[in-house]
Amino acid sequence: MFEMIEGGVTSAEGFEAAGGAAGIKKNGSADMALIYCKKPCIVAGTFTSNQVKAAPVKWDRALVKEGREARAIVVNSGIANACTGKEGMDACAKTADAAAQALGIDASSVLVASTGVIGSQIPVDKITAGVNKLAGELGDTIEKGTEAAKAIMTTDRVHKEIAVNMTFSDGSMATLGGCTKGSGMIHPNMCTMLCFLTTDASISRDMLQKALSSVVPDTFNMVSVDGDTSTNDTCLLLSDGLAGNPEITAEDSDDYRTFTEALRFCAESLGKKMAKDGEGATCLFECDVIHADTKEHAKKLARSVVSSTLTKAAIAGHDANWGRILCALGYCGVDFDPEQVTLTLESSAGRLVIYENGSGTGYSEEKATEILSQDEIHAICDMHMGDFDASAWGCDLTHEYVNINADYRS
Repeated sequence: MFEMIEGGVTSAEGFEAAGGAAGIKKNGSADMALIYCKKPCIVAGTFTSNQVKAAPVKWDRALVKEGREARAIVVNSGIANACTGKEGMDACAKTADAAAQALGIDASSVLVASTGVIGSQIPVDKITAGVNKLAGELGDTIEKGTEAAKAIMTTDRVHKEIAVNMTFSDGSMATLGGCTKGSGMIHPNMCTMLCFLTTDASISRDMLQKALSSVVPDTFNMVSVDGDTSTNDTCLLLSDGLAGNPEITAEDSDDYRTFTEALRFCAESLGKKMAKDGEGATCLFECDVIHADTKEHAKKLARSVVSSTLTKAAIAGHDANWGRILCALGYCGVDFDPEQVTLTLESSAGRLVIYENGSGTGYSEEKATEILSQDEIHAICDMHMGDFDASAWGCDLTHEYVNINADYRS
């Protein structure tokens, strides 16, 4: 059992954070965050599937794979530290050394993450100065967590954070919280953003990684803004065990299920926040595929619809062009009978069946436009094939997306 609470990355016991400006961004806005844990944490992670991987991804993957304990995460926005060769890896090491000295911890326990322009070298002097500054400003308040969430934004318009309390079978409680950044270059697989999750639940390393790996495919991997998978995608989940609940060590336990359900809720909520905040977007566009013949086919179909450029453009124009949705279903590689499909549009303005039995339904265009003019829109695709469902999240495609990305480096 779990319930949502106010908070983010500092909500779990033992975690602190800070955020501020280190001078990396040209406009002088906040561009660096530090997350710190008072005791060593076990850590789980998932990373980009892009063959071009940024230096921080390589650094963090090694730490997770080797099973090292973590004490801190240093994050910068503005520069991705991707395609930067040996100098980029050296920057990761120097960042970890600076954090180790400032916090009195081992450099091997420092994770690093970056987001921003690909190809530029990290200004290590600004990063190390930023680490020293933020180390003296750490705090465990909700406001400090929000400060960190805001500092990792790039083209994001809003910061993204969440927290929940979990109640385990013996009545003990634990907290899970976190933050993400992500607005553009968002597409499966993997993770399509930076995400930092923290928990005080006592759980084994194997179960922590298993929980994260089981949740990501149906949450973060079902988000698409623009069809581009980043070089820097990183999702890290840290646990310090300070809640004092009986350690979760078995996948078939009620407590593991509670933890996984809470983690899934947080990941899905953060994923939706990213989709709704897509570059230039005016709405969240969700596709729910129901009654597919397999789970994998349901996921393929849903992802295809939210990734379709033409469908996204139609949503931006509040145009119920159901042919584009049907077309996107048809080219994703799943066999189905188009005449058996039912397409429905839904939002806070109502629900409308627009296609069934092989043709349009003669629906009201005025009502369809009203439904598509809301800030959260659902397309429901009933395949009438089986018992499997899946949801994917995206956004509309507007002129502003081009404006943002035409001069991203400026």
